[in-house]
Order: sequence, then structure tokens, then C-alpha cells
Amino acid sequence: MLPRTLDKAVPAKPRAGALNFPATHDPDPRCCSTMGATACNGSVDGSTVFYLVGIPSLPERFYLPVFFLFLLFYLLILVGNTLILVAVVAEPSLHKPMYFFLINLSALDILFTTTTVPKMLSLLLLGDRFLSFPACLLQMYLFQSFTCSEAFILVVMAYDRYVAICRPLHYPVHMTPQTNTALAASAWITALLLPVPAVVKTSQMVYNDIAYIYHCFCDHLALVQSSCSDTSPQTLMGFCIAMVVSFLPLLLVLLSYVRILMSVLRINSKEGRSKAFSTCSSHLLVVGTYYSSIAIAYVAYRADLPLDFHIMGNVVYSILTPILNPLIYTLRNKDVKAAITKIVHLKGIM
Repeated sequence: MLPRTLDKAVPAKPRAGALNFPATHDPDPRCCSTMGATACNGSVDGSTVFYLVGIPSLPERFYLPVFFLFLLFYLLILVGNTLILVAVVAEPSLHKPMYFFLINLSALDILFTTTTVPKMLSLLLLGDRFLSFPACLLQMYLFQSFTCSEAFILVVMAYDRYVAICRPLHYPVHMTPQTNTALAASAWITALLLPVPAVVKTSQMVYNDIAYIYHCFCDHLALVQSSCSDTSPQTLMGFCIAMVVSFLPLLLVLLSYVRILMSVLRINSKEGRSKAFSTCSSHLLVVGTYYSSIAIAYVAYRADLPLDFHIMGNVVYSILTPILNPLIYTLRNKDVKAAITKIVHLKGIM
């Protein structure tokens, strides 16, 4: 429910190819600046309502097709990751550390997309563009938290493969259920705590009564740029978090695989090397997909491209990995594929 004072200030949908504000609410252009400090009649009391502009140049006639496309992707993400969760839990032969971390990844992908995609679907189908101040900050916090969680879970999975291949005799001792739970819990808890400073600082910035977010959801940078405050400190903080979340985990994954590669090359038999590599192939593809989507989002942001490319880069990042992870593990991993086939077959008989 919008505040009564904003009833007459509800913006119309921007025209295709333009970033126009409604005639009933013409904000000071300085308030929409994305660079430096700006002056406006804003507040920090949480009364701000955020307006999601979406993809600015997308014509309205394409809203419905894009809605069905996103809906299809979302359903595939839900079905694919749920199948993996059910298969691993129901199949005793999959009760191993590698698959324990896999169900963490699948649960994470469901939560990650559910944070943003339903609101994008509502925006496209119903024109539901408004978010309250707490709802927008919550969406930003969850998006950042689940992004961090995925990076850390991938590091834990790389460590699991390192121990399995480089220290096979010590694997049962090192990768106990207690250790696995502690590793997964550490990844989740660290990821839940890491974005807190950015969220707190963002909540203390000054915004107009209606703040325009040029995005499909409350992304940190887009939210900061909708503020009237100096954006430099927040931009720097976002960059530092991105470094911690992206490059540090990537470095740890690469170090793990350098050690794995060195160990595999010492195996004399071709069959042994092939078997060792096959246990890592699914995880390597997932890591490649994850960091490719980050690269797409980064290039879209840094390159001198229209705003729509910046937005779509983030949308691709939020959808690509969750939709490909189940496909990779069902197509590349024989054990998971067999377990899912068994479940589907049993459902068919019943």
C-alpha cells in the first residue's frame, strides 16, 4: 500500500527507448545523478518508496513474451534444483560429502532466484514497480548474501575435490559429516554477515520520497545511484565486497585445481587420470558458468554501453548459473542422473 501523499505521484511506465519521468512528479534532475553528492528534498526516515524502472527501452508489446521467457527459466530452475535435492536425499548411494555440498548449492540457487525473479515477473505482467524502503533493502541484502554463499560453497566443493584426489587415504578422516556441516555452515554464515555493513550504510543515505531505480530489482549499485547522497563511499564499499566475493574465492578454487592437476599428472595410468578428471568436470563447469556470468555483468557495467546492457548483464548473472547447474550435474554426473531417472520412473509407476 502506497502512502496517501503519493497517490497522485505514481509514475506511468516509461516510454520505449526513453527514461522519462511522469509529468505529475518531475524530480530535480540533480537528485537522479549517479555521480557524487546531490541536493534534494529527501529523508532518511524510511518513508521512501522505490520505483523500479525495469529495462527502460523495452517496448510494452514485448513485456508479455519476456514475462513468459523469465517464467519458463524460473520454473526450470525450481524443478531442476528440486529434483537434485530430492534425488540426493532419497538415494542412499549419494550420501557423500560431494553431494551434500551439491544440495547446498541447489537450495542456494532456488533461494537466489526467488529473491529477484518473482518481482521481475510481477513487474512485467502487472506493472508492479513499487517497493517499500524495507522491502527493497531486504531484497538487496538477500541478493548479496546468496551471491556470497554461492562463491563460498564453490570453494568448499573445490576443497572437497582436492582432498578426494590429492589425499585419498585421508578423505574419510578429513571429510566427516561434522566437518562437512561446519564447512557449509561457515559458508552460509559468512555470506549472511558480509553484506550487512553495505546494507546499513545504504539505509542511511538520503532519498527522495519516490526514488527511481534503473533496474529490474534492488541491486546495490542501482540503489546507491538512486540516492541524493554522495555515492563514492558506497561505490567503493561495493567494489571491495565484490573483490572479496569474486576474486578471493576464485583464487582459492584455482589453487585447489593447480594442486589437483599436479596430482593427476603423477598418475601413471591413462584410465586413472581420466577417472580423476571426471570427478571434477561437473564442478569445473559450474565454476566456469558462475564466473562467466560475473564477467558478463562486470563488462556490461564497465563498458561504455547503454543502460539496458548494464541491467541485462545483472539479469543474466542472476539466472544463468541457477538454470545451468542442474543441467550440468544431471548430464555430466552419472550417479545423479541415475538417481533422478529412478525417481521419475517411480513417480510414473505410481
